[in-house]
Order: sequence, then structure tokens, then C-alpha cells
Amino acid sequence: MKIVSWNVNGIRAVHKKGFFDYMNQEQPDIIGLQEVRAEYDQIDEDKRAPEGYHAFYNPCKIKKGYSGVAIYTKHKPESVTNGFGVEQFDQEGRVIQADFGDFIVINVYFPKAYSEREANGDAKKLARLTYKMEFYSALWEYISTLRKKGRSVIVCGDYNTAHTSIDLARPKENTQTSGFLEMERKRLDELVTMGFTDTFRLFQPEGGHYTWWSQQSGARERNVGWRIDYHFASNDLLPRITNGVQRSDVFGSDHCPVVVELK
Repeated sequence: MKIVSWNVNGIRAVHKKGFFDYMNQEQPDIIGLQEVRAEYDQIDEDKRAPEGYHAFYNPCKIKKGYSGVAIYTKHKPESVTNGFGVEQFDQEGRVIQADFGDFIVINVYFPKAYSEREANGDAKKLARLTYKMEFYSALWEYISTLRKKGRSVIVCGDYNTAHTSIDLARPKENTQTSGFLEMERKRLDELVTMGFTDTFRLFQPEGGHYTWWSQQSGARERNVGWRIDYHFASNDLLPRITNGVQRSDVFGSDHCPVVVELK
């Protein structure tokens, strides 16, 4: 089984850049999309789902063209749930989860934030860092409840945080930048402590592999990027995981698809 995660930076935009071509080539069993930026009826009918897939959307409820997640799957889930039961986060359309019986895929578009330096006194920007930290805490609490019930979980998506110094090209220059703040990185440490593993690192322990690049200054061509898109799997699933790769050669977004394969 192949599970893909991709921040498409607008589903309507990525359709114009060969999204279905990528799907035909990759043939994922499940793909979680982030930053869809569209409601179901805003997507052309022939583009709402690739052929052979069930499609499920969770758009932002408070602002059109913002956030939003989706899951396409060849295998019909036992159930699909939008959000995780916390209104202040669910209203932004950041989480969609599909229960396949022997495991749950939780597809997440984590909030972006601003450090104090980046916010430059802007109270609204500073508030987003608090929002992001609270989002992590609430989601981890929810996932912990699933694990206590014995459920196996894969948390895929755009985490908007580089976990370690090898997960971005310029760590020293970004210690005061949101996405690499110590408080953000500790949240990912908490997920590891909860019994989850970054699946890509099972197969590639070296640096230099990124999933997001700034659209300025030719960053992608120079591979000056950040690795902020992950599949974290509960450790009981590790014996089933056979591969983890990043498709940095696939364009269409400022992020690239990331893939995990399971028996």
C-alpha cells in the first residue's frame, strides 16, 4: 500500500500543472492533500476525483480560498471524519481522517506561524504562534486517545516545522524563524515520545532532502529548502513499512509529494 502526502498550494492551480499525470504515474492507494484552497463545488466536476478514487474534502469554513484538506483513496474507508472535535481548529479545515480498520490516516495541514522577530509587534501575527502551539497540543491529545484505544495511526501532512537541523538547508540562520523555533521542534519531539516515527528517516538518515522551497531566488534549483512534510507512523506499524521517499522531481507546487509504502 502506497500513501502519499502533498501540499498542492491550491488544487485548482495544481490541476493546471499536471496533477492527474502525477497520479497516473504514482498510483497511490491513498493521497492526503493540504492547502486545497477550494470547496467541493468550486472544483470542476471532472477534476473532483481521479478516476478510480473516492474523494473526501474538508474546506475552511470561515474564509474562502484558504487552507482546506482532502483525501483521495482507492479503498473505501470504514469512515471519514472532518476535524478532531475542537471547533477553533476544525473551522479552518486543517484535518481530515480516514479509518481503514487496521489503521487510521490523519491528514493534517498544520498552521503557519510567525516568530516575534517576524511579527515585528503585529499582535495578530504573534497570536498565530500561540494558535499553532495550541493546535499541536490539542491534536496530540486526540491522537494519544486513539493510541490508548489500541488504534494504529499515520499522521501525514505539512507540519510547517523542520524537526532537526538536517531538515533545512540553513539551520543556523533560521533559529529565530517560525518553522524552526525550539518550541515548535519540541512539539515534534513530543510526537516521537508518544511512540511515533518519522518514516522517511528509516530509509534516509542524511541531510540535503527537502520538501518545500521558497519561490524566490531560485531556491528549489539550488536545493535551499526545508523538510516540513512528513509521515509519522505509530511504532506498531513499523514492521509493515517498506519504503519512504520524497518526490523532489515532481513539480506543480512549492512542496513536493512525500511517500510511504506499507506491506
